[in-house]
Amino acid sequence: MPEGPTLVILKEALQPFKNRKVLQVEGNSKMPIQRMQSKMLLEIRTWGKQLLLRFSGFTLRIHFLLFGSYTINEPKENRIPRLSLTFKTGTIYFYACSVRLLEEHLDDLYLWQADIMSDDWNPNRTKALLLEQPTLLICDALLTQELFAGSGNIIKNEVLFRKRLHPLNSVGDLPAKQLNAIIKDVRQYAFLFLKWKQKYTLKKHWCVHNKSTCPRCQIPLKRAYLGKFERRTFYCENCQILYDHKD
Repeated sequence: MPEGPTLVILKEALQPFKNRKVLQVEGNSKMPIQRMQSKMLLEIRTWGKQLLLRFSGFTLRIHFLLFGSYTINEPKENRIPRLSLTFKTGTIYFYACSVRLLEEHLDDLYLWQADIMSDDWNPNRTKALLLEQPTLLICDALLTQELFAGSGNIIKNEVLFRKRLHPLNSVGDLPAKQLNAIIKDVRQYAFLFLKWKQKYTLKKHWCVHNKSTCPRCQIPLKRAYLGKFERRTFYCENCQILYDHKD
């Protein structure tokens, strides 16, 4: 699943299509995608893991789910896109994604303060919401888009390792210093993710995600499907601390 930094890269890649008219619409989406025919693409935004393409009177929302992808100007062989938009400047292809047309104003639908990549990101808001959910597992918190829009499984695994926190910690059991540190590091790591992704070196910087050995302790990492989201979690039982109410 593309995470917030990847969507920012996509937004930049789509700039040549901004203020251009859609010349052709195709795809197997059941949504009324022909509505975009001959429409001008006015704005390209992202919120978390969602791509938002604004046209006059409505917005196209693309959510890549777990296995969604995109290409520009080069269609995938033997694959029918969920949606393709052709402009004078080229064609955008979207695959295995959710396509939805939004009628409301985006500011009425999205809280930009929750987006870890946004200039409007508000860590104090996220902290206040976390403190209202003391039993929430930290591995689930980092995947909850209302708290950390744009944070995904890679960011979750890497940030927990960087902050030496066991994924099964509950929010209420974390010392205040640790809670503050992890909120701060989610955004910091997201921008490192962005930089590394732009340089095609992201995987070289992974410490635990898809790894088998802890780089600090040189012992096998644990791999499990944890929390309510049951996403793959890589962690070290030796150096990632599990607090409890007695600590």
